[in-house]
Amino acid sequence: MLLRQIQYFQKVVECKSFTEAAEACHISQSAISQQVKALEDELGFALMVRKNRTFELTPAGSYFYDKSRGIIAQLEKLCAESRRIGLNERAEIKLGYLKNYGGHEFAKALSLFAGKYPKVAVSIVAGTHEELYELLVGGKVDLVLSDQRRAFSSLYNNLVLTEQKAYVEVPSTSSLASMPRVTVEELGDQTCMLVTSIGQEDIDKQFYRDILGFQSAFSVAYSLEEARMNVLAGKGYLPIEGNFDEEPYGILTRIPLYRGDEQIKRRYCAYWAIDNSGYYIEEFADMLQGVFQQT
Repeated sequence: MLLRQIQYFQKVVECKSFTEAAEACHISQSAISQQVKALEDELGFALMVRKNRTFELTPAGSYFYDKSRGIIAQLEKLCAESRRIGLNERAEIKLGYLKNYGGHEFAKALSLFAGKYPKVAVSIVAGTHEELYELLVGGKVDLVLSDQRRAFSSLYNNLVLTEQKAYVEVPSTSSLASMPRVTVEELGDQTCMLVTSIGQEDIDKQFYRDILGFQSAFSVAYSLEEARMNVLAGKGYLPIEGNFDEEPYGILTRIPLYRGDEQIKRRYCAYWAIDNSGYYIEEFADMLQGVFQQT
């Protein structure tokens, strides 16, 4: 069975005409008709019922068309990706990461990837959960590291990397710093410092209030560094997750964050589209998973 025969069949179905499909493929009408017939002969069943100048797909033909579209798209991508690797052509990968995540795994994986593939151009963007979601759906990034706030979609690879326990950062001079743990209920009279983006403030506030159970008033910062400076200035506490090497600056203290009797946990994943699962994307995902497994 030839790849070209399947592509010709798909084009006939998409154009709803042998004549238009032949023009689009730059071959004669008789040639494309012969190729579709040869495909049917090899399959051993009819894909379509011809009626003068029109046709109708058989049930088997409709099924074959629907399923073959994804398979052919993946095969074409496989060939293109393999060619680029084999000919050492310039490649690019676009990555996104959650701007309020406090761990260093993304940076470590990025360092490993750049060291192994120095000729691959890497672009990076930081964003909120919603920003990264929109970038991924819009095809503007290839892979993102983000938290899970939605049910997994079958259109994407959803690689679970870790389930992190939540903490809050407070100044080491704060009265809270000596507490072995603190609950969202106990922090109700404190200000919660959220790391977000312009235009995303209300979305993140709603998530922390309605889903995670925070009862505090909110103040916002637009980077993790800015949020920590505000915490040091006594403007609130910072909720944070991540595998930590040490407490930042030596003057912030992390306290386990509970809701009721249980420490809050958050799931973090790598997401990338199934139809955009190239070699370098999967390599970075493997490296990212490896870094998380080591921490």
